[in-house]
Amino acid sequence: MDGCLFCEIAAGERPACVVLDDEVAAAFLDTRPVFKGHVLVVPRGHVETLPDLPAEEVGPFFARVQAVARAVEAGTGAAGTFVAMNNRISQSVPHLHVHVVPRNRKDGLRGFFWPRVKYDGDAEIEDYAARIRAALNEPPHL
Repeated sequence: MDGCLFCEIAAGERPACVVLDDEVAAAFLDTRPVFKGHVLVVPRGHVETLPDLPAEEVGPFFARVQAVARAVEAGTGAAGTFVAMNNRISQSVPHLHVHVVPRNRKDGLRGFFWPRVKYDGDAEIEDYAARIRAALNEPPHL
């Protein structure tokens, strides 16, 4: 869709620190992360909300979300993840996106009052992305 930030990122027309890019989805680091390693997963095709995603695409899309959640934990050393999405309300970009946020006990995240952090620069952003990309290529630990 013309003018959609996430469509432009998925198409490679706008820079982003991409950690996953395939025929189903793109995933990239959030530029305003709750915690470092916060990833957004978006479907490749433009849809605004989860109800707009065709039923046959839900499973493949959430398989990518699941893989990214594993990779965020492994790549950042987090104890877990917070996985969430908004549909219209509080949705800053009108393109379906799932937040995968690394979590640790006593990390300060309470309810929906999310603190925001900043990366120390491009090198740190790329380091987080590289660790998550590498973890995406590892088999799941069962």
